[in-house]
Amino acid sequence: MSEKNILLLSIKDFLTPKMLKYSILPLIISLIVMYILFFIIAGIGIEQLGTLNIQSTQTTIENGIPHTESIDAKLEGSAIIQFLMSYAITSWLATFFIYAIGGFLTIYISIFVAVIIIGFLTPFILRELQARHYMDVEMIGHSNILYSIFLALKWAATMILLFILLIPFYFIPLINIVALNIPLYYFFHKMLTFDVSSNISTKEEDKQISFFSANSLRVKTLALYLISLVPFAIFFGAVFYVIYLGHTYFTEVKKIREV
Repeated sequence: MSEKNILLLSIKDFLTPKMLKYSILPLIISLIVMYILFFIIAGIGIEQLGTLNIQSTQTTIENGIPHTESIDAKLEGSAIIQFLMSYAITSWLATFFIYAIGGFLTIYISIFVAVIIIGFLTPFILRELQARHYMDVEMIGHSNILYSIFLALKWAATMILLFILLIPFYFIPLINIVALNIPLYYFFHKMLTFDVSSNISTKEEDKQISFFSANSLRVKTLALYLISLVPFAIFFGAVFYVIYLGHTYFTEVKKIREV
């Protein structure tokens, strides 16, 4: 099956009532989680502006004798917020940065959350695909819950490590965009391909597909990841991602077993 046919078939399957029904659950859960996280992150930003220490030193000379006075003042609670909001430019800048950073983090966290949620629906989506198109391909699978949790934690730890190692690149324009996305794309690729492959293929078949189709899989998951960066796209597209990669793995497994 050509790549074009796989894509068209994936879209057609996604638009069926059952698949759209599957899309509702991750959409609702993700939106609730993201809504809460967004205001928590933004709220933390505002709270950090809630306290400001001001230190000032002034030296005066009286009768030829220098006198030094230190002033230590603290603006607490809403004082600093009121100060910033009293000027149009500072009000706009403070609001922009708080919610821009909150929105930025929300998009990235939404991808992470959606990938975790869709993992629970993957078996049902793939069984539906099998019933519609691949009755001759047995879903053998090669994983269990404990092993899946171990791998998810391992990949999450690697993602965090990559975030730390790439810190120097975050301050270089344009390069920082790539550097910020590498860790999360790594987690996205690993989780998505594992969710699909572990439900369809044997461990050996998975190794073969990963070896011979590595570049093809990376191109596909990278394209899906870039789509996920569009706000709210991941909420609607998570089920489609599984369908698209599901067709890919079913096709490759069928080829292997026919040899």
